[in-house]
Amino acid sequence: MQSIQNKILKIVYGKGRGWVFTPVSFADLGSRDAIKKALGRLKDADKIRRLTRGVYYYPKKHHILGEQSANYKEIARALAGKDSLRIQPSGAYAANLLGLSDQVPAKIVFLTDGASRTVLIGNRKIVLKRTTPKNMVTANRMSGLVIQALKFLGKEYINDKVMGQLNRQISVEDKKQLMKDIRYAPIWIANIFRKLSKEESE
Repeated sequence: MQSIQNKILKIVYGKGRGWVFTPVSFADLGSRDAIKKALGRLKDADKIRRLTRGVYYYPKKHHILGEQSANYKEIARALAGKDSLRIQPSGAYAANLLGLSDQVPAKIVFLTDGASRTVLIGNRKIVLKRTTPKNMVTANRMSGLVIQALKFLGKEYINDKVMGQLNRQISVEDKKQLMKDIRYAPIWIANIFRKLSKEESE
């Protein structure tokens, strides 16, 4: 009979490198205390990394650069839990993902339909912020990312440079999705959706 430790390791290997997880990911394997102890032993054996209390990582490795840092979206997904909770990059981080800002912010915010939570990973805060159902309708879609990035920048800062960057970043298929989701965007952002779609059709 496999030990909880071996069962956990089998799941981790099956998910592959880059997976971020919490003890909740293995809740069906045994008691909370047993899982916690098994994860501690795997960490001590250098099989996994602990990013912060209750958050673990099976690190990706580059053949030249070595071990790579965990992806922030994967960290947020792990924090959101196993209950099909959704996450949506927001604020300065959303703008960074679209190339509208060069800096990765010290506080990385994700909207969620789950509980609010904040953890410190290295020198950055990962924030899950509970929001309204309307804000989560477009989660995990380009339209949601664009809406959040533009809200962060503000209407007065949308210029030709920003529009050009969006036009380069957003695919033809994603522009079609923008138009499908246009009703979920504030009026001024909906107008930007129309402009991006129009530029594609010209």
